[in-house]
Amino acid sequence: MAGTQLPQYRDTLCLFDVDGTLTPARQCRQLPILPQLALPDPSKFYSPLLQLVQEAYQSKTATCDIHNCQTQKVDPEVDSFLQDLRQRVKIGVVGGSDYAKIAEQLGEGDEVVQKFDYIFAENGTVQYKEGQLLTRQAIQNHLGEELLQELINFCLMYIALLKLPKKRGTFIEFRNGMLNISPIGRSCTQEERLEFCELDKREKIKENFVAALKKEFAGKGLQFTRGGMISFDIFPEGWDKRFCLDALADEKFSTIHFFGNETSPGGNDYEIYSDPRTIGHTVASPEDTLRRCRELFFPERNHEI
Repeated sequence: MAGTQLPQYRDTLCLFDVDGTLTPARQCRQLPILPQLALPDPSKFYSPLLQLVQEAYQSKTATCDIHNCQTQKVDPEVDSFLQDLRQRVKIGVVGGSDYAKIAEQLGEGDEVVQKFDYIFAENGTVQYKEGQLLTRQAIQNHLGEELLQELINFCLMYIALLKLPKKRGTFIEFRNGMLNISPIGRSCTQEERLEFCELDKREKIKENFVAALKKEFAGKGLQFTRGGMISFDIFPEGWDKRFCLDALADEKFSTIHFFGNETSPGGNDYEIYSDPRTIGHTVASPEDTLRRCRELFFPERNHEI
């Protein structure tokens, strides 16, 4: 059956998000109520920036949004299914994380580039095809050093004005295609991540941080998207996950399917999901991803769970 169906799909590409699509969604559990967010004495800090912080926290409506936390590895069943799927279509992944993090989730080291026809790390600004690195973009070359330093300085000053229950290190992770901003710091422990998650749901720390950035850098060609549990991303306009579609333009695929779980407005899958060059599929879990792929490409296996 596979042999007879193989030619039918060879001009088709299936692109997959990673978190919540190929690997289990990471959950944030409920923690005890934490002390309310405190702001520093206005007389001791740069007042224009402090005013932005204070304005951002005038409204503290709670939100029920649950973000991801710890890294989850691909299930062997999903891993095996993807290799079966690869016999019928081309397959690729596109994620906001760097290649090292994607490799940690989907395999062991360099074997990951052999499992997929395409890997687009950092929203596609780092591109692999058939195991080979094709190109690597640099955000500093696109934005310029002056704007980049203004952006970094603003973020560091904003974070300095926040009084959180805990702060750790790596507040800004500099990637090829984006800046990942974490108010608590990416080097926090798992328990500290969960604690920050609960505080952020009440105080909207990341949401208000992004609002201040949008106000300060309006018209500067920057785009913001909600990241994981403790961070958000900043990148040039157009450098969202659609960036990989430009690289695929010469590949002559008749159909590109995209599967993702953050497909609502503001989610990091929304732009590529809604792009007219793709057929978008919203999935809720890796099991849901397998179910949709079976329906599309393995109709004889629809009965499988």
